Amino acid sequence: MAPSYENLPLEDDEFDESQIDFADLEDQYQVRLDEGLDAFVVVDGLPVVPEENRAKLTKFLLRKLNSVGKVKEDGVFMPLNDEGKTEGFAFVEYNSPNEAVAAVKGLHGVAIDKKHTMAVNKLTDIDRYGREGRIDEEYHPPEAEPFQQKEHVRSWLGDSEGRDQVAMYRGEKVGVFWNNKEDTPEPVVDRENWTESFIQWSPQGTYLASMHAQGVQLWGGKSWSRQKRFSHPGVNLLDFSPNENYLTTWSHRPLQVDENHPVPLLSLEEDGKNFIIWDLATGKPIRSFATIDVPSSTDAEGNPVKKKMQWPSFKWSSDDKYTARMTQGQSVSIYELPRMNLLDKQSVKIEGVVDFEWAPATPKREAIKAYEQLFCYWTPELGSNPAKVGLMSVPSKEIVRTRNLFNVSDAKLHWQSEGAYVCVKVDRHSKSKKSLATNLEIFRVREKGVPVEVVDSIKDTVINFAWEPKGNRFVLITAGEATAGAPPRTAVSFFAPERIKGGAVGNFFHVRTIDKKNSNGIYWSPKGRFVVVATLQSQQSFELDFWDLSFEKPKEEKEEKDLAANLQLMNTVEHYGVTDIEWDPTGRYVASVASAFRHHMENGYHLYDFKGGLLREEHIDRFKQWLWRPRPPTLLSKEEQSEIRKNLRNYSKLFDEQDLAKKNTANRQVVEARRQQLEDWLSWRESQIELLKELGAEIELNDGKMQRETDGEVKEVEEIVEEIIDESEEVIS
Repeated sequence: MAPSYENLPLEDDEFDESQIDFADLEDQYQVRLDEGLDAFVVVDGLPVVPEENRAKLTKFLLRKLNSVGKVKEDGVFMPLNDEGKTEGFAFVEYNSPNEAVAAVKGLHGVAIDKKHTMAVNKLTDIDRYGREGRIDEEYHPPEAEPFQQKEHVRSWLGDSEGRDQVAMYRGEKVGVFWNNKEDTPEPVVDRENWTESFIQWSPQGTYLASMHAQGVQLWGGKSWSRQKRFSHPGVNLLDFSPNENYLTTWSHRPLQVDENHPVPLLSLEEDGKNFIIWDLATGKPIRSFATIDVPSSTDAEGNPVKKKMQWPSFKWSSDDKYTARMTQGQSVSIYELPRMNLLDKQSVKIEGVVDFEWAPATPKREAIKAYEQLFCYWTPELGSNPAKVGLMSVPSKEIVRTRNLFNVSDAKLHWQSEGAYVCVKVDRHSKSKKSLATNLEIFRVREKGVPVEVVDSIKDTVINFAWEPKGNRFVLITAGEATAGAPPRTAVSFFAPERIKGGAVGNFFHVRTIDKKNSNGIYWSPKGRFVVVATLQSQQSFELDFWDLSFEKPKEEKEEKDLAANLQLMNTVEHYGVTDIEWDPTGRYVASVASAFRHHMENGYHLYDFKGGLLREEHIDRFKQWLWRPRPPTLLSKEEQSEIRKNLRNYSKLFDEQDLAKKNTANRQVVEARRQQLEDWLSWRESQIELLKELGAEIELNDGKMQRETDGEVKEVEEIVEEIIDESEEVIS
């Protein structure tokens, strides 16, 4: 409808504009301020194309934009410059603000092609970050910071003696020390109040993490300076990704972030969240999450069981490319790194999922050449459906193997360190639900079809299970029925595969069981072969049994089956109040710790060699943690490692010579110190003799010599005394 100009009073060719009705034009062109700009995003990083290609680029862009929400019709505006080309950015309007937020989270950092990556931001961020005074109106080119030489954070690996470092937290002091074979630890750094709760090494030993009320700090380098800082007020727990690329921090108290009380590097998006995933390289947060309430469950008798929050809640794949967590027992959410976006934009629905675990190494399934990571999960019995264990391949989300289980009370997933096997420890209840028994379901991941071997010769409930690192043997501890007033007695069982010609791994067989024990902990050497079976946190028993599973067996002893294990108990020791066992990364030493985190009786540590021989012990008041510094994976090839093992005897001679030279060096230092003392003494004595000569005194010395000055001549009298210290006779034929 056109505006009406009828009946307007005209005077001297002028008219009154207030008499004109512009309602229709105002309605057509009015800016709807009530809707705001929350539904708009700015997409940057686009290719610069001529005007004739703009429609094609817009159509291509819409495919990605509509994957997270619905863009309004004609909702993409791509401006042109004076040369008739696009500017490399576009304004996009979605139907709702929620879709705009989803676009920022889902599309920011997405690659368009090999040369272009989208940067998606909310249009309202202009007002948030570009207020007057926050941006200089005059352009100033960025200044490159001067180069600063940084410390080598892995210089400790170059120790000429090949020693390992250990961190000790005692009282209010935290120190890092060199571990010496026989002498006391040599301090590298020792500081008061270095942490407020506990310390933790990163998986490859690059950083030492300390916990504080305002967040986490990482330390390293020769000077042990602060390398990184992560602000997370009230942080309680932390977890590194396996390759030290990312860090997860968690606080039981939701974050409170607002513009009036800013937190470094955190934005309003982190407000109310408990988890933060950090990029270790940049020190910036990637994404944050709230804690998911864990639903309660019931035991075999129908009694309610309060579940604890699993830690780590976000579990990492072995190569840091994925992390995942469960969502209220209905699905597993898998996120891709480094953008931390949900894989395929949706969670994997696994109804009733109780637990899952990633393979600790990249799997190498037979005939599978494509890249994949595996994780294992299990679900309980739901209605008439049996319990189920499954193996899923990522990123395809293909289920490569499942197995149904019945009468299941609980299950635990145990991966072998190289991902060759995963053992599912299944606790089964009887029909009356009054007794429990355990069987082991072992998935042979690298064999065709992933066959499952069942070990069901276990009568009692398994309370602990552990694979041999980089091996195929395992140890388990079973518990019998408890007697009145006493804890149940336990038994330790050893299992190994049968040797088969051609190098294949046969079925698993029972090797030996040690009965009438109180053991509850299994601690393998990181290099395999040796294992410590211990009794921890007990008032009645505190034994440590040192076992060798590959001792050289006499040739005349033969067994019915050729099993890949020869078992020998090397030593049994006791450590009152022991709470923790810590192997060093080389498998040469093992420490037992009585931590003040558990009790305050005789806190301290004992250090043993791998055979159980005591090297030293220290009782330290309020001793809390003993943590060996981990080592990164070796850079030697398998062939080089094999060559070293073949020539180990030759290397051992060299090491013995070095140890002897070190002892001789220490002895030489003692001798040199004594010689210097003797020279100082002789010098002082000569000065005193000269003084007495001047006084004409008779001088008698303790070494049997006497000096007398007569008529200007000095006569020396010397007496020689012989003393037989030892005498022996030997008849020579």
